[in-house]
Amino acid sequence: MAQKLRVPVGFVIGAAVLYFAQPTTVSLLIGLPVAVLGAVSRALAAGVIRKDATLATSGIYALTRNPLYFGSFLLTAGFAIMSASGVAAALLLVPFALIYPSVIRSEEAHLETLFPEEFGRYKDKVPLFVPRLTFGFPPSFAFSQYLANREYNTALGLAGGLVIFVMKLKLSM
Repeated sequence: MAQKLRVPVGFVIGAAVLYFAQPTTVSLLIGLPVAVLGAVSRALAAGVIRKDATLATSGIYALTRNPLYFGSFLLTAGFAIMSASGVAAALLLVPFALIYPSVIRSEEAHLETLFPEEFGRYKDKVPLFVPRLTFGFPPSFAFSQYLANREYNTALGLAGGLVIFVMKLKLSM
């Protein structure tokens, strides 16, 4: 249920966040790098993952089992910071904290069914959410896979949200 609701709920929350946001120059300068790091994490993951066809264990998936969701968290946190609004930040962070743990559990159960032995070994070696810090991991990014997974929508969303925040900032001056 949470899996199906997260996208439509996200659009409603996004509209409310844009309404309540009161961005400042400082909040944009602090939050933007966090959001960009989230978009990069998602992009690196999207360039590797071939949903349900193979178990992604290389590239950023060698650092965390959930780089897409970790990236989503950083994007969410970045926009919460950029909003400079407690209401907007709560609208972003509370649903994330309520929805994503169950989505992650559900997806891990699905992967255990699809790849029982391989996922068990992978799960023993790679952290669930927060990436381990290492510089040595097998690269496997493919731009064609990034495009196939339509992850460019995240970059477009980040850019669109940033433009609106900058416009709100300019109008408030």
